[in-house]
Amino acid sequence: MYVGRDLAGLTMEPKQKWEDKELGYFHTSLSQAAPYLNAEGVTLLREINKEIERRGGLEEKEASWTSGTHTVTD
Repeated sequence: MYVGRDLAGLTMEPKQKWEDKELGYFHTSLSQAAPYLNAEGVTLLREINKEIERRGGLEEKEASWTSGTHTVTD
């Protein structure tokens, strides 16, 4: 579950200052609602996508067949 700044506060700040978890959360949320977004929402989603690309993508936080959710140390 996302715990962080809300979208109203984040829109006043440049995307370069957003944390990865904020970009990831709002990217997922807006992508799921994309068919219902107005022009402003689509523009916001496009800006978030550009910032994620500029950063080289986001770190995967989910487990997969090849990796777990955290680093195992012995």
